[in-house]
Amino acid sequence: MDLKKINAPVNTITYNRNKVDEPTGNIYEAISIISRRADQINTEIKKELIEKLEEFATYNDSLEEIFENKEQIEVSKFYEKLPKPHALAVQEWLDNKVYYRNTDEDVQ
Repeated sequence: MDLKKINAPVNTITYNRNKVDEPTGNIYEAISIISRRADQINTEIKKELIEKLEEFATYNDSLEEIFENKEQIEVSKFYEKLPKPHALAVQEWLDNKVYYRNTDEDVQ
């Protein structure tokens, strides 16, 4: 996932309800889909961050020693400045980049 290419807002904004529920015709269904996508994005970001921070991990038994690593701080700051997963999910939804299907319709 390339987080730099998504132009989601960092701050809270108000969305037009009609644009959000336009693809499904139901605001609750749209919010449910966006919520699930936000969970997926959050999992991806967390996994990516943990992998990057593992590179800086030092394993020693001394609790008194604290190492400051500037690269580690920069990585952490980058992830702190990213838009929140729900903002990314809403932006993907409005850009029609989220695939969804209603399984109730598929069964019939």
